[in-house]
Amino acid sequence: MAPSDLERLAAAARKRRRDLGLALNDANAKAGGTSKGTWQRVEKGEAIRPTNYVKIDGLLQWAPGSCMAILEGGQPVPVDPSRAERGTVVSELSPEMHDAEARDVIQLAVVATTDGLTSEEIRALSARAVQDLRAAGLI
Repeated sequence: MAPSDLERLAAAARKRRRDLGLALNDANAKAGGTSKGTWQRVEKGEAIRPTNYVKIDGLLQWAPGSCMAILEGGQPVPVDPSRAERGTVVSELSPEMHDAEARDVIQLAVVATTDGLTSEEIRALSARAVQDLRAAGLI
């Protein structure tokens, strides 16, 4: 990760914590399943283990993967904690956005791992996979 990516995450994390009115303390860090030191490292622009970023996402009420998205040049996805049930978070992305993202990921995976399929076959395969994922309640 480039230092500028880490600083971008640090600035976003500091702003989000202030916006939420959260104290950067041991109690809040422990409630999120991490340590105050790990949280401080993020806000100082220092790298942490990739598996800990999802804990920071939870602390900042962002959808899982938001810290990594920021590090890759994207934006965090805030969640509405009042709509969350038993540790789950609800993304504010529309179902259509989830479907489009899933289709893109599936199409890229098929292109990377399969020879000989036409573009129409790849689109049909990804559309069916998204349909099945939605029916299973995964997206």
